[in-house]
Amino acid sequence: MIDARIPTIDLKPWTDGDPAARKEIARTVDEALQTAGFLLVTGHGVAPELRSAIRDSARAFFRLPVEVKQPYAARVGGRGWLGPGAEANGYAEGTETPPDLKESLTFATHEPFEDPVVNAEWYAPNVWPEEAPGLRSLCEEYLARMAELENHLLALLAEALGLEPDFFTKHMDHPTYGFNINWYPGRDVMGEPEPDQFRIGPHTDFGTVTILDRQAGKGGLQVYTDDGGWEDAPYDPEAFTINVGDLMARWAGDRWRSGRHRVLPPPADAPAEELLSLVYFGECTPGTLVESVPAPVGRVAYEPVDSHVYLREKLDSITVG
Repeated sequence: MIDARIPTIDLKPWTDGDPAARKEIARTVDEALQTAGFLLVTGHGVAPELRSAIRDSARAFFRLPVEVKQPYAARVGGRGWLGPGAEANGYAEGTETPPDLKESLTFATHEPFEDPVVNAEWYAPNVWPEEAPGLRSLCEEYLARMAELENHLLALLAEALGLEPDFFTKHMDHPTYGFNINWYPGRDVMGEPEPDQFRIGPHTDFGTVTILDRQAGKGGLQVYTDDGGWEDAPYDPEAFTINVGDLMARWAGDRWRSGRHRVLPPPADAPAEELLSLVYFGECTPGTLVESVPAPVGRVAYEPVDSHVYLREKLDSITVG
C-alpha cells in the first residue's frame, strides 16, 4: 500500500527540539524520500480556516465567465490566470499529452530583485483580480506561513542527510517561489476528457519542495512508485502533502527521488466533482549553485547547475503553444 511508503510526520516534536525525537523523524523522512518522494505533514500550525477562505474566494473567481477572466490571462511562469489549454505537465517527461484539465491563479515572489537582469526575468507584480477582493490579503498571509513552513522542512531535510542545519535554508534569502491555486472543475464544466488527458498529466515538480493543500476526490492525486505503479495518494484533511522536486533530488545526489504524480481526469460517475488545490513551489534565491551531495550520502554526482537556468528550462518545457 502506498500509505505505508508515505508516512505522516508531526512537526511539533521536530520544532520542540528533543534530540531523540528529531533524530527519529529525520530517519523516517530520509527513508520515505528514497521510495515515493512524498510525505504528509501535520503539526504545521496553518489554520484550516485560512485555507478554506482562500478556496472560497478563488472559487468565486474561477466560476466567472471566461470573458471576465480573460484580462488576467498569463503564460506559464507568469502572474495571473492560466485558462484551459495553457499547460501540459506531461510535456516535462517528453510525453505529448493533451492540455491539462484545469485552470489556475498563479503568483510568485512579491519583492523585486536588486539585479536588473534577474529582476527582468523573475519578478513582476502579482496580479490580484478585482472580482476577488479578499484574495490578496488571504494569500499574503498564507504565503508568509508557507515560507516559515518551508524553512522548517528544509532544516529537517538537511538533518535527514546529516548536513548542517542551514545547508538549504541559507540559499532562501530571496527565493522566486511559485504559488498556484488550481481549480479542477467537473465534466459538467470541462466536458468529456480526450484520451490520456488528465487534470494534471504525469510529471515531477521542478524545484526544492512542494507544499500542497489538497482535497480528496475520485479524480484526485495519484503517486507513482516502482513497486506499486500508480496508486491513490493518502489523504488527511489536516495535513499538507509534501513532495521533493527535481532540483532537490539532484541536490541530494539522487538519494531521494523526485515525487512523480498526476491528478486523474474528472470522473464520469461524479460529473460535478470540483476540487481546488493550493500549491506552493519552493525555489532558491536566483544564482544558487546546486552541487550534488557527495558519496556516500549522494548516489549520483551531477554537474553543478545554476538553480534558475535549470528552472527556466523546466518551465518552458510544459508551456503549450
